[in-house]
Amino acid sequence: MWRFGRTTRTGVLKRTRSCGAQKDKLQKKYPTFTQRRANLSLPPVGVCHARKTGPFLFPEWISLFGSSWSSSSCAVRLYCSGASNTDPIEIHKHKLMLWFNHLPQEEKQFGGYFSPETMHVEPLILEKRPEEGEGSSISPYRESASVSISPTVDQLFHLSQSEEHGRGLNVLLYGAVGTGKSTVVRKLVLDWCSGSKLSQFKLVVPFSCEDLCRSSKPMSLRDLVGRKYMHLRRTPFLSGEGDQAREVLFIFNGMEKMKLDFRIGSSELCSDPNEVLSSEAVVVNLLRKYLLPEASILVTTRLSAVDRIPKKYVGRYAQICGFNDPDRQRAYFTSRLLLQSRGKPDKEAESLIEMLYLNLQRESQLAAACFLPSYCWLTCATLHFLHFTDVKAPIRTLTGIYTSFLRLNFGGEVMATGSMSSQEQQTSLMLYVVRTVGKLAFDGVTSKRASFSESDLEQWIGGKTKTDEELRQLAVFRTDVLDFFLVPCVEYNRIVTESSEKRYVFAIPAMQEYLSALYVVLGENKSALEKVTKEVSDIVGQTSEDLSSIMNILSKLIPFRIFAIFNLLKLFPKLFDRLSALSKGRIANTMAAEMFRSEDSYNEDVLDQVEQSLLGVQGPQLKQEADTKSFELYPIFMGGLLHYGNRRLLDQLGCDIKSTTVAQITRTLKKQLIKESRKQQPATELMDLLLLLYEFQNPRLTSEVLKSVKVVNLSTVRMTPLKCFVLSSVLDCTPSSFLLDELNLSSCHITPDLLSMLWPAFHNTHCLNLQFNRLDSESCILLRDLLLEPNCTVKTLHLCDNLLSDRGVTHLLDALPGNKSLQKLSLMHTGLGDGAAFELAERLSQHSGLQELNVAYNNIGDSAALALVDACREHPTIHTVHLYLNQLTDVGKQSLHVRGVPQEKNGRRVKALASVTEGSDISEDWHPILSVIGKNSLSWERERIREQLLVFLKDLEWGRKQNQSFWKRLHFHRVERMVRRTLRMLEKGSATGTKPVTK
Repeated sequence: MWRFGRTTRTGVLKRTRSCGAQKDKLQKKYPTFTQRRANLSLPPVGVCHARKTGPFLFPEWISLFGSSWSSSSCAVRLYCSGASNTDPIEIHKHKLMLWFNHLPQEEKQFGGYFSPETMHVEPLILEKRPEEGEGSSISPYRESASVSISPTVDQLFHLSQSEEHGRGLNVLLYGAVGTGKSTVVRKLVLDWCSGSKLSQFKLVVPFSCEDLCRSSKPMSLRDLVGRKYMHLRRTPFLSGEGDQAREVLFIFNGMEKMKLDFRIGSSELCSDPNEVLSSEAVVVNLLRKYLLPEASILVTTRLSAVDRIPKKYVGRYAQICGFNDPDRQRAYFTSRLLLQSRGKPDKEAESLIEMLYLNLQRESQLAAACFLPSYCWLTCATLHFLHFTDVKAPIRTLTGIYTSFLRLNFGGEVMATGSMSSQEQQTSLMLYVVRTVGKLAFDGVTSKRASFSESDLEQWIGGKTKTDEELRQLAVFRTDVLDFFLVPCVEYNRIVTESSEKRYVFAIPAMQEYLSALYVVLGENKSALEKVTKEVSDIVGQTSEDLSSIMNILSKLIPFRIFAIFNLLKLFPKLFDRLSALSKGRIANTMAAEMFRSEDSYNEDVLDQVEQSLLGVQGPQLKQEADTKSFELYPIFMGGLLHYGNRRLLDQLGCDIKSTTVAQITRTLKKQLIKESRKQQPATELMDLLLLLYEFQNPRLTSEVLKSVKVVNLSTVRMTPLKCFVLSSVLDCTPSSFLLDELNLSSCHITPDLLSMLWPAFHNTHCLNLQFNRLDSESCILLRDLLLEPNCTVKTLHLCDNLLSDRGVTHLLDALPGNKSLQKLSLMHTGLGDGAAFELAERLSQHSGLQELNVAYNNIGDSAALALVDACREHPTIHTVHLYLNQLTDVGKQSLHVRGVPQEKNGRRVKALASVTEGSDISEDWHPILSVIGKNSLSWERERIREQLLVFLKDLEWGRKQNQSFWKRLHFHRVERMVRRTLRMLEKGSATGTKPVTK
């Protein structure tokens, strides 16, 4: 059953128990510091803020008990402030270790076996001043002559020999969004805590500039440090006496969030750590080396804010450039994908890494995207979702992964449209992205384009700017954010001439579809009538409220009916509501139209397309024109964005999707999905529909849509653990009375492990088709348990072309006494021998409902076949036994024909299908036999099929000679032509080496 955003009481109980366990662990690890209960001090929000979390960002500040850290929450303090015999620096290190080692919620999808040490890969860092080339250019394929001398951040403080004696060093680390600045700082702090780096500093004090700029209360440097780190209030390193501050390193992460002003008139000079100043003035004086000049400082910032600190106050510049080569990218993927189960290497993960590395070495578009560690994380999360989803893992959706990815990178960020102090004039950065980049993405999806020219970017992202403030915003947006989403098109730029216009694509193809879906669901794609109506409605609605209150007073004094006309003003807001409802209905219709677009039919399913975009396509690839590109993820993302969990994350990004909007879209979409689900869809399109329902995470909607579905045909779809999980989860939403006529999973590459994941889906069908898969004898144990279920509904079970062997059949036969539903059992080409046939003959009497038995194309001889037919004759309901393509002699076939004829005049006949002939006559079932052989001849053992067809020809020739009737001989010629046609097809396929698609 699906799990949703609401917390159950059981979940609360589990968290409470786990809290106690974590508390005990902490007390065992730090017994000196856990002697007293007190109010928990705030975590170092100076290090990071609550929204930017993840593997390349700071950890989310949640308590060890699962709830948010807050000043009012009552919890266990890890360290005793009254322990006088405890070194404050050691307490500081222990606290930083706990805080920075915490894995956020997004990391749990990787199994929770990782730590910042094991999953850290050092990005490329170049000691480079901004004027030495364009600092904003982030090419994925740099000429890496300087890579060999790339320093680490701690080496930037070691290698300095030119600083003025007695003064600390200011280092400015700058880079684009997603290059790994916060990850580097996080790892640096952890290494200092463990003693492996920055050993020259006895105290490291990290701050978040976003937190500092929100602090409105002036305070001194010591109070500022003491507020974030209470145990450092009295440390002598910050007293300003002597040169103790030379062993202190301040870290200010995200300096672009602060408005630093180095003019004397704006930020007064101060050298006293105890003097009260604004937080900006404290930082400015530290960088000026007027306050604690001996202390060293590390500042990280985005590209647009490099010039905010005057060059004379920066001792060393360093640019963080991400992963500039496939080897660094492979190291990152290896650290995240290789260990899937408690330190044991996973073979599937190893093969994934190899395919991924091959794609990266081709200088593919993925390599350009993974130049940013952020996209390495997104790629890893997607591959983990595609290949390592199981019933024990937390519920994850593809839409949820992309929503979390954007929250990790842009959560809480705003773009000011006026004074920074005015909260009303601030717009969410993510909403700005949707209205610009999302609009470009939507235009591309509408016109079926995945690449864009510079003029397209200017049209959709440049917009019609009017004020200097808007121009400044656009310049910052282009420098910091635009390159995060759009990168040069690698394949296109290889073949264009120098005079051709450069093309840009989204770093990850699915990001275009996600942003366009978000653009539509947020209602940004409004018609001109809707825009005008909303403005008029807002104005008239406000006016009507004021006039109504005045007219209510006047109407008591002058009761004229003329005042009733003012009530017409209230019609305008209602008119907008009706137009808004129609707009939401249009969104639902768009989703349905894109979902069932006819030109996208018969493509590979969406999940396979996503996998190929990451792992590449092995072998020759068909060229796809830009105007025929299909965007099949687009409607699925629109459905996923309506889920409550994703809407909650988007609300943190400033993108609010109202519940009324969701209800209106869902109401119309349900009608469309029910209408389309009644039609017979191709297998891949049906898989996409199931994925859409899964992304919705709405059991009620899923149940109502599936009511009209009677056949789920996923034949030839390459099933993976994720697809099995999706199918089982969707069918699990249906009521117990829901039953499918057929669940067709033939030729789906199902293994015994996948079979166990599909167990919930098997309880909803009459006909279960599992032929042409990779099942073995152990799989029959699970199928036996299915047949022994008290409410088993399976009437037909197809297990053809699975290597079950005699042992597997023995397991299945154990279900005969307890099963009441099975009517048809197909064991064709499953490796059965005489032993299994004899045992089957002995135990058929234990089941009274079986009607048809197919054991064709096995290794059954004459005696075992005769015994099986005799048992079927004695069975009350069996009427047909398939025995063709077995090791039968001519005598045996004749005996089987005789056994099938009833001994009494009105006795029951059992058809024993052993050949296309029955004695000197044509078998009435010759066509089904040749049809089965024709469909599967190229996938079966060809030499054996050829021998059997030659035997058929010999039997037909003999039978034709025995008949004098012209019509019978004509019938023999017809069947003989069909056999020869099948034989020619077999020989032609053997010569060309082609394989058919089995159905």
